[in-house]
This record gives sequence, C-alpha cells and structure tokens, in this order.
Amino acid sequence: MHTSLLLEMASDAAPERIILGELAHGVTLVELHGRAKAAAAWLGKQSGETVVYLGLNSPYLPVAVFASGLVGKPFAPINYRLSDEELRRLITRTAPSVAIVDDDMLPRVQGVAGVQLVASSEFRAVCADVALRAEALPFADPDIGVLLFTSGTTGEPKAAVLRHRNLTSYVISTVEFLGSDDAEAALVSVPPYHIAGISAILTGIYGGRRIVHMPAFTPEGWVSVAAQEKISHAMVVPTMLGRILDVIEERGEKLPHLKALSYGGGRMPQVTIERALRLLPHVDFVNAYGLTETSSTIAVLGPEDHRVAIASTDEAVRRRLGSVGKPLPTLELEIRGPSGELMPTGQSGEIYVRGEQVSGEYLSKKVIQDDGWFPTNDGGWMDDQGYLYVEGRLDDVIVRGGENMSPGEIEDVLRAHPNVGDVAVLGLPDNEWGEKVAAVVVVKDGQPTPEELAAWVKARLRSSKTPELWEFREALPYNDTGKLLRRLLKAELARVLRG
Repeated sequence: MHTSLLLEMASDAAPERIILGELAHGVTLVELHGRAKAAAAWLGKQSGETVVYLGLNSPYLPVAVFASGLVGKPFAPINYRLSDEELRRLITRTAPSVAIVDDDMLPRVQGVAGVQLVASSEFRAVCADVALRAEALPFADPDIGVLLFTSGTTGEPKAAVLRHRNLTSYVISTVEFLGSDDAEAALVSVPPYHIAGISAILTGIYGGRRIVHMPAFTPEGWVSVAAQEKISHAMVVPTMLGRILDVIEERGEKLPHLKALSYGGGRMPQVTIERALRLLPHVDFVNAYGLTETSSTIAVLGPEDHRVAIASTDEAVRRRLGSVGKPLPTLELEIRGPSGELMPTGQSGEIYVRGEQVSGEYLSKKVIQDDGWFPTNDGGWMDDQGYLYVEGRLDDVIVRGGENMSPGEIEDVLRAHPNVGDVAVLGLPDNEWGEKVAAVVVVKDGQPTPEELAAWVKARLRSSKTPELWEFREALPYNDTGKLLRRLLKAELARVLRG
C-alpha cells in the first residue's frame, strides 16, 4: 500500500469534505485529489527521479506529497533554514531531481547540476490544469515514499528512508478512517522537513480532519490562528509550548475549541507541562515519542495519564509526567544493555523497537537489524507499569567515574528552581573522573549564584550529579525544530576550558 491510496480512499468516501485551509474557503478532498493527479501527470513527464520540496508550509505541500506517491518518486523536503552553501550542497545530493521551490528561494539554488527547478507559482498552475487531471498516469510501483534529511549537527545530514509500507502502517494502525467530524481542525506549525509535518498530512487526510498550515511559527501567530480557526487539535515541540503558554497567559486566552494538544520532538520540561495543564485544563495533552526512522510516534503518554499524574500525591505516579508513556500496541520495544542483553525493569539501556512502521535505514546505511530490531541510540528505562522514560541520546549521557548520568534528570531539578528559566547540562572532559558535570543556565527573576544552584541540586540528587562548572547565558541554542544544540554548547565550553 502506498501513501497516495490514503487520499484516494478519503476522496472517494467524503469528496466534499473541507480538508485544507479555512473552513469557509478551504480545499475539499476531491479537489486535493484532482490537484495531486494533475501534479503527478506533470511529474511523470519530468526526468527527475526524486521530488524535492523547498519552501514554507502551504496547501500545495500535501499536493506534492501525494503526487510524488502517485507517480512513484520519493518526496524529499529540504530545510530552507540552511545556509546557502549547505543548501546547495544538500540539494546537489538529490540529483537527478525536480525541485518545487518557493519563488523567493529560487536564487539560492539556481544552476545546481541535475536539479530541475520549478517555481511554486508555476506548480500551482500545473495543479489547476484540468487536462492534466484527466490524463492516465503511468503504472508506478513505488517503494521509497519520503526521504528526510537529519539536522546534520555532527556532520553531513543523512537521508532517512521511509518506505510507503512504513508510513501507511503507522497511519492505519493509529488513525480511524474518516473518524474526525467536520468541526475538527488541526493546526500544523512544524516545518515540512520534520517527520511530524509529514505525519500530520497523512493522518489528517486519512482521518478526515481539516489541516490548517502555518507558513512559519510564531507564538503570537499560533494563538491567533488557533482562536480564529477554532482549532481542535495541534502538535508542538517543547520550546514552542513554553512560548505559546506565555502568550496565552498574557492575553488571557482560553482557546475553548482546542481539544487535544500533542507534543514531542524533544524533552518536555516537567514544569512546562504542569503549567500547560493548569492554564488549559480542558485540553487533552498527549506526549508522543518517536523518531524520523520510525515514521513518527512509537510511544504515547495519553490524556488520562496526564490528569492522574498531575493530581497524584504518589511521587512514582506523578513522575510519569516525565515519561513518554507506553509503547504503541502494534510495536515491540525493549531496553538493552551494551552487549545486547535485556535490561530489567528500572535499569537504563538503549531503546530498541521493532514493527512494520519502523524503517531504520538511510540511503547510505541500513541500521535496522536482520531480525527487524532498530537500535534508536536513545537511552531509557521502563518502570514496573510499562511506562517508558527517555533519557536522551546515548552520545549525550555523562560518564563520571564509571557512573552513567542522564543530563535530563539534572536539568529537571534545576528547572524547578524559581530563578531558572532554561538549562542545559553537559559532560566535559576531566582527567580524574573522565567527565565533569557542567550546566549552562538561563536565569529569570533574579541572579542565583552557582553556590545556591549547586546546593539546590545536591539536596535533591547525589552530590556526584551536582554540576561543577556553571555558565550563565541569555538564551540556549535550539534548532528550528526545537532540539537543543547540546553538542554546540559542549564544543564551546570545551574551548573555554582549554583556554
């Protein structure tokens, strides 16, 4: 089964349902299907083997996704926030390809060998061509559905391969076909090159929930659109949620139509989700943990879990707000040690996952094992009730005197301090202990001293987990999808230590 069949099924069953944009003037399912067929007919006549998308969110992004599937060419959205040099280097790797590019971005990628450029305005005209919609499409037996490039913070971006069977398996196993009612609308503010952006299109179309795209995220714009368009569902990354809550509190906005808000893509500070539950008590919050290589979500902390945890006086239950919930029933998940051995309940190791939605491969490298298990490179552990706790990338774990420490655990303690706005905890080289614990802090409402913060941590964790090195900054570096650039900070502090 390929992704374009999701649109075909929905269009046949509910052709006049508004599926994109404003409810009053939006695009119906049958119109979206027509645009996708016209675009596919046009793409089939082009020599490019891959369909590149370089641009902001728009109603023509889903068209390009489904048209690529119809004609059997992988869809590759590109990060427009890269520097011009990085962008040209990346798009060169897609050749031979045809690239749909926002008009104002065309000068950035002109003249790249093997890449045929088509302006977004020209692509819109193609989609409106009635004659193209009527053309018979060549038979396509597609395999690769989407290519998503990693952020490349530790080298050249890798192209994660998501096959049609991976993507459709995730959608069909997690979404009820046309299960949304006409009043529901999902606000998509993550960029096109994020797995959550692709997932939102596929699940929204199959479920019949109207999709409202924000070209680019701002917290003020998000709150305004959510209110004006009566948004019922949305997904954000943790850094977005904190900024959205600031605007909601400042405006006194209640967002009465918002029913469900999912979050993922990075570690959610417990103080932030507790604040969200207080400000928006009518909203169902969902923590969705997944990876690009797993076609999106593999574990979920559901609304009832949130409500039970926030109301509980039992520390073990309340701690579940810091978990990512339980694995999806369609997947297998294990915690394994350094030699591949299964780890007992409560002990940390690497998270492994297996299931039809799991790809676990890149264009140049297959990481998934022959038996289907994918090592995620995320560290974590499970409690005796089956809740999964993600500690972060294994590369980020601090090893001090043979003890493995999760930066996230220390960060959570520091964020609970009333004068700490944000924090990153890192491991830096140490001749005696292997690594020393360092903390980069963004303060609010005063200037706590290192001694005060150290005492705060020591009172709540073992002394070995107390940072020895402290640095104060106005802001921490995050990429555009909300991930903390921990390695950048680590490199900067290491240079400071070297003098």
